[in-house]
Amino acid sequence: MTNPPSGRLEQTSRGPDLVLSRAFKASIDDVWASVTEPERSARWFGRWTGDEPGPGRTIKVQMAYEEGAPWMEMRIEACEAPRRLAVVSLGEGEESGWQLEVLLAEAGDRTELRLIHHLTTTEGVGEVGPGWEYYLDMLVAAREDAAQPVFDDYYPSMKVYYEALRP
Repeated sequence: MTNPPSGRLEQTSRGPDLVLSRAFKASIDDVWASVTEPERSARWFGRWTGDEPGPGRTIKVQMAYEEGAPWMEMRIEACEAPRRLAVVSLGEGEESGWQLEVLLAEAGDRTELRLIHHLTTTEGVGEVGPGWEYYLDMLVAAREDAAQPVFDDYYPSMKVYYEALRP
């Protein structure tokens, strides 16, 4: 059984942001490694290849849990270890695609991870939100060596929640 949906929409000067978070009983460096090290990101999102990551560099990410495990290029906009990673997905013929940001904050023995999807529109948030819930729960499962969640437990059941967030 999955947890109830937790994402929220926040209006910013740039437009709407879809924000989801998870808390871990772990150091910030350990959670950062789960997000940025290829062998660890492969366990919940996808492995990546490319030169040493840094701002302005492009990496390729294999979407391991999507149909056909496609590869996607991403440009690193910011890499401020161990607190902030910002990337933009690059599509064919497009200047930029999804703008994503991961923010980490440590308090005592816990680290909060906030995933922010900078949206251009709230159209389609009913599909996007459940997807991020699934991937973040994949991260939780990977870190706890627990069984992987099943996407069918997230979509379409969470679609109504996310569609209701739209203004």
